[in-house]
Amino acid sequence: MDNPIEGIIVVDKPLGISSMGLCAKVRGKLRAGGAPKRVKVGHGGTLDPLATGVLVVLIGKATKRCEEVMAGVKGYRTSVDLSQVSTTDDLEGEKTSVVPEVIPDRALVEDACSKWVGAVQQTPPIYSAIKVNGKRAYALARKGEAVKLEARTVQIDSIEIVSYDWPELVIDVVCGKGTYIRSLGRDIGGEVGAGGMLTELRRTRVGRFRIEDAVRLEDLPDPMDPQSVSMPA
Repeated sequence: MDNPIEGIIVVDKPLGISSMGLCAKVRGKLRAGGAPKRVKVGHGGTLDPLATGVLVVLIGKATKRCEEVMAGVKGYRTSVDLSQVSTTDDLEGEKTSVVPEVIPDRALVEDACSKWVGAVQQTPPIYSAIKVNGKRAYALARKGEAVKLEARTVQIDSIEIVSYDWPELVIDVVCGKGTYIRSLGRDIGGEVGAGGMLTELRRTRVGRFRIEDAVRLEDLPDPMDPQSVSMPA
């Protein structure tokens, strides 16, 4: 290769694939195009398999910028079912119906959302990658072991209601690093005496990288010429 590989690709991650699984597919396309077997491909912030949207894929020397990318402000659009809770706070877990004493009106939901804007204390989902005594919380939870995670401070800049038709609440969220949208859905539901289970999650922004700039995985060339990979302006 004439020049070291260094580039960033903003991919619209599809449903059902892990972030590292997507990176592996990009690596395969690059290797098919002549990149070294051990070409580095990483990402700037994990998306769950059940989430879609902006995944910033870092290639070659650009992998050193992981922390910089992850520190960027995040944007999400999410749908929350206020009539159910789940062990994972999303569709993957065991679900339980919740029947509130009074169906919350929009004003009550708006008030609940406002309470979670700012520097707030958030308890992560037990099915998360946070380490507890050196082990991933989700691994312990899947074994049936009790998992207790401490609340921590996260920054949520805004929560905007896109639509609300009981039991479905759709919101746009702008937040900082480390915020769990699954926890946010659960907590907003708790504020109004209802459930709170994510049914859909789409990341629309990571720092200056936006969904409008993203390319679908299936639209990436295969093989991919490593020299076509570049750093965005």
